[in-house]
Amino acid sequence: MKNKIFGTGILVAGILAISIPSFASAATLNRELQFGMSGTDVSAVQTFLATDRALYPQGMVTGYFGSFTKSAVTNFQLRNEIPAVGRIGPMTLPIINLQMSTGMYMGMSYAGVPTGVYSGGDVNAPILSNLGINTANTSAVVAWNTNELATGVVYYSTSPLNVSESMTSVSASGNKAMTDSSLRTSQSIAIAGLQAGTTYYYLVYTTDASGNVTITWPSTFQTKN
Repeated sequence: MKNKIFGTGILVAGILAISIPSFASAATLNRELQFGMSGTDVSAVQTFLATDRALYPQGMVTGYFGSFTKSAVTNFQLRNEIPAVGRIGPMTLPIINLQMSTGMYMGMSYAGVPTGVYSGGDVNAPILSNLGINTANTSAVVAWNTNELATGVVYYSTSPLNVSESMTSVSASGNKAMTDSSLRTSQSIAIAGLQAGTTYYYLVYTTDASGNVTITWPSTFQTKN
């Protein structure tokens, strides 16, 4: 199953393979989290849980607390002998904060393999940087870089974009402008036929050769009058 990864232009989210990464500098959670919530703290939890394929096999870092995240939190609670309610409440919050901040893991994976160890293929999402937009009256050019070869798509609309989580992917609403199918580390997409003096919502969706995806958090740009 391919991994679909969500990241913002500021917060970069990815899955690391082979060894347990250090979370010594990771930010801890400042609020309780549950189904339906969203934010960078949800992304942080998803990134942490996704390092262990036994806890979170889908590995989606979307910033949205959906059904897969609820299942992963439930697995985390079962492993740590916390009531498995699928939300990060007052009992789970201090334990997951401790493990996120120190890199400590408790228990073993359900397959009996030490937690955090995964020996599969590429599960690292592209890291997106230098995102910029140049606008004109009826057009815009969106450009960015990635740390590995990837393709790119820009979703845009005059209405807020809806980002949804399905069984195997993360999708977005709106019009779509895309580059060619060539994999590269520098992308630039020209969007034509826009309305002058209009605010547009947009996000960038990049995919590497292994199907790992990074999606920026929806933002806006305005065309010139």
